[in-house]
Formats: sequence, C-alpha cells, structure tokens
Amino acid sequence: MASRLPPLNPLRAFEATVRRGSVSAAARELSVTHGAISHQIRALEEALGMALFERGGKRLKLTPQGALLLPAVTNAFGEIAAATALMRQPETRGEITIACVPALLSLWLLPRLDTFTDQFPGVRVSLIASNDADHLRSLDTDVCVFYGDGNWPDCWTRLWSNIQLFPVASPTLLNSRPLRSVRDLADHTLFHGDDGREWNTWLAAADAIDMVRGSQHFMSDARLSTEAALHGHGIALGDTITAGNLIARGELVVPFDLTVPANHAFYVACRQSARQTPIVKVFIDWLFASLEENLPEPHASARMLLRGRGRAAEPHRPLPAPAPRRTASSPQRKTRA
Repeated sequence: MASRLPPLNPLRAFEATVRRGSVSAAARELSVTHGAISHQIRALEEALGMALFERGGKRLKLTPQGALLLPAVTNAFGEIAAATALMRQPETRGEITIACVPALLSLWLLPRLDTFTDQFPGVRVSLIASNDADHLRSLDTDVCVFYGDGNWPDCWTRLWSNIQLFPVASPTLLNSRPLRSVRDLADHTLFHGDDGREWNTWLAAADAIDMVRGSQHFMSDARLSTEAALHGHGIALGDTITAGNLIARGELVVPFDLTVPANHAFYVACRQSARQTPIVKVFIDWLFASLEENLPEPHASARMLLRGRGRAAEPHRPLPAPAPRRTASSPQRKTRA
C-alpha cells in the first residue's frame, strides 16, 4: 500500500494550503518557509504526474484533479487527528445518569447494558425510567432517550429510531384462544400503553375500526401493556424496538402481518453543555452503534404462526417484510413509554 501513496509531507502541505487559502498561511501553520510549502506542492504534483492548482490567477484555484484529491486527504488527516486525541485521553471514568422511556429501558437497554459497562468499566451508570422532558433541564440527568417529536428547545437532539406498531400476544394465550382474523380480537382483552389512539390507528389500517371490542385495560406506559401480554392476559401493541427480543425468543408472537408507524419516534437528547463531555459522548456513540448491531426484524423472527382453534401451533415460516395497507391518521401523542 505504501508504494501507492503519494509522499505524506507534501500531502500535508497541500491540505494546509487549500484549507488556509494561501501558501503563506500554510507556511505559518506548519512553521516552515513560504518556499518550503511551494517546493512540497511541486513535489506532490511531480509524484502524481498532474497539476493540482491552476497557476496565473490571483486566488488559489484547484484543478479538477486537485478537487478530487482534497476530500480524501482532508478526511484522512482528520481521522488521524481524532484517533490521536482518543489515544491521549485518560480512561473514561465517572458517573452518568440516563433517563429513558420505561419500555425501552426495561426491554432494550437493560439486556444490553453489560456491553457498555464491560467496555467502560470505570463508568458508574444510574438509570431513571421516565419520559418526562423535565429531565432535559435537570443538571442531575446527563442523557435522555425519549419518545416524542424531538422538539425540545435549547437541547441537543438526534433521532435514534422510528418505530412500527403491531399486535403481540403470548403463544400460550393463542394456543387456547387463537386469532383466525382481525375480528377475533373482540374475544380478547386489549391492553393500551396510551389513551387508546395507537390501537385505533392499527384497527383503522386493518379495516376494523368499527369492530365491537371486548375488555380493554389502560396502562401508564407500553412496558406495562407488553408485560400484560407476556403474562397471557390479552393482546398489546408492540413495536419494532422493544418487542424484538421477546419475539425472537418466542415469548411473544405476531399474529397479523400488518404494521403501522407510531406517531412519534425515539430520540437521544441532552443539554448542549453536556454533549461534548467524554462520558456522555461515549455513551451516545455506544447507543447508536448498539442499535445498528442488534436491531432484530420482529416479523421474520416470530417462531410460530397459530392457526385454527384447538390445533397445535405449527412451526413458523418467516413472513415477508410487513407493509401497512393503510395508515389511519391520529392526534399527536407522547405517552408510549
């Protein structure tokens, strides 16, 4: 590889000249003479066999070849500088307090927390189950992972994941009381993790908004409604993040191949002043990396598809990726937690 690389010192002179806008400014930055920078640029052009700057004008102007080379050189030097800075940093130590949506905390974050603490053994983690935006203004909370619209003024905010909603149930329940069709939901208790709007959205997409409903129970958050479904007490709405592991393990099954988008999404947020602290930065980086590595596909991982009252569960063949037939509009809400 070394034989294919241009000489590194001339590359450094080239990058500094373009970034600073003149040979003289680059010379001052690199603590060399004007002539030394000019010599390095000529040496780079000779090594490449092509001109990098257009000569004759009053202002520096890159040739097409120079413009092609610049981004690669800039990125390479930037990555070297970032890696060097990390090498010089002391071990990340200290305390971090994280406020997180209860369902996400219980069903997604806690099962993976050891991968963070193993990587950063000097960090002590405090967890708060909450979706209360007041934590964003509290000096006692470092990072928040919330469900909402991401519109929290004066905070650093980044979308973590959109989610899709779909019914989930215990296989034990469906063995005794199967779902042949959406209308069979009338024979089951529906558990709500909000004020009922999410189920209304899903039923509207399933052309069953007018379905006569049986028992319905309302929970303060989606963690409780999911746990009720786990215990076989009824049917809840799961989402692609929090229910994924439970479906993959066969503790919950997905009886219908229909999803609807949630009204809001999961966001990572914190105070602007906290964003660049080393301990907050490493946690946020880990959070995004873990999502990319561990996001299961709920419908493909469900282990059984239950059919017909009184028949044994048949082995599940992976369903095709779900796509909503129709999504009913619903008022905005922020209580999936």
